[in-house]
Amino acid sequence: MRTKVRHKDGKPHRYFSVVENRRAGGKHIAQRTVLYLGEINDSQEAAWRKTLEVFDESRGRYSRLSLFPEDREIPVEAAGSIQVKLSEMELRRPRAFGNCWLACELWQQLQLEEFWNQKLSGDGKRETVPWEKVLRLLVVNRLIEPGSEFRVHRQWFDQSAMGELLRVDFAVAEKDRLYRCLDRILEHKAALFTHLRQRWEEMFQAEFDVLLYDLTSTYIEGEGEEIPKAK
Repeated sequence: MRTKVRHKDGKPHRYFSVVENRRAGGKHIAQRTVLYLGEINDSQEAAWRKTLEVFDESRGRYSRLSLFPEDREIPVEAAGSIQVKLSEMELRRPRAFGNCWLACELWQQLQLEEFWNQKLSGDGKRETVPWEKVLRLLVVNRLIEPGSEFRVHRQWFDQSAMGELLRVDFAVAEKDRLYRCLDRILEHKAALFTHLRQRWEEMFQAEFDVLLYDLTSTYIEGEGEEIPKAK
């Protein structure tokens, strides 16, 4: 947490930012601004009495706390508050949120949550994580940073905010569960295409006689075309 003091009209104003220290050659450290919090001063108490949503891992639940810098006393009436040492604040485990949130919004607009909940919940078996959420994790990964199921399990899930957006823990990215999900969706391929066509018509008032789509993602050219396996 970095503080900058500026004087306006003879009065000091404090502005806060969350920054990340990065090594930039040799022993030089450069700071990258991660989040700008704005002005936090005593004359605008409502502005600097920020609240944070804190996750208690031991209790497994969230709580909200008011944030006060170490050089300001906590008012008696401020319940559920913490006083922080700005010089010791650290940024740990940063995760991508915006692109994951947007992808989940597209998922909702296409009404895929309802579609897949209906298709994947009919076997009568109780699962730790709904299959719709497992599939949404895979699709969002394909949209943002395509990789293998094993990479989603090993690396990408922890680097994204999908756990928070799906409201699930690491069980959603368990390796075998990701592979099993792919087997479950294949039989619904035709129904999915029909659903997406209908949503496209409804969202964009589209009219057509023939609809063509291409999902090809691999091609071979040159001498490779003569390889028997390539054919």
